[in-house]
Amino acid sequence: MQLLTLELEDDYLLIGIHSTEEDYRLAYLLNKHLKTKLVRFKQHLDFKNSTAEFPLFEYKDERNFINYYLINNKYSKLVNNTKNKGLFEENYITVLNLIPEKKNVDFFLKIEGCNQQNLMITLVNKLNIINQVITSYAIDTNSLKSKNNLIF
Repeated sequence: MQLLTLELEDDYLLIGIHSTEEDYRLAYLLNKHLKTKLVRFKQHLDFKNSTAEFPLFEYKDERNFINYYLINNKYSKLVNNTKNKGLFEENYITVLNLIPEKKNVDFFLKIEGCNQQNLMITLVNKLNIINQVITSYAIDTNSLKSKNNLIF
């Protein structure tokens, strides 16, 4: 008997964005420059075995059947350090990443329903014009080990 395997290609494009802006401010800037209408999603992106929550903004372009998602890659958590007494008894902040292998990326722009590389190039060029964006670039999703974190 022959065994059939199914390999699904990723039906989305991914752009990494470096910026020091807050997520709501970056969403506003993207709306202004990309002519999108990103709004805050009701729930955060979270996972069963983790306490991290990642804010999510979405825009559904119903005319072109394309969905845009702005996702924060970093979650900061204050840890109360009550176990150690002495020199290191202070509280500290830990940072968890949605995509750990891309920990320098601040935000991801996920575009679902489109695999056109010319759209990716256009978006990256428009993002790099924004003064508050340090840089942005296309990310190959096949090279990501934790790309399942982007399925929601």
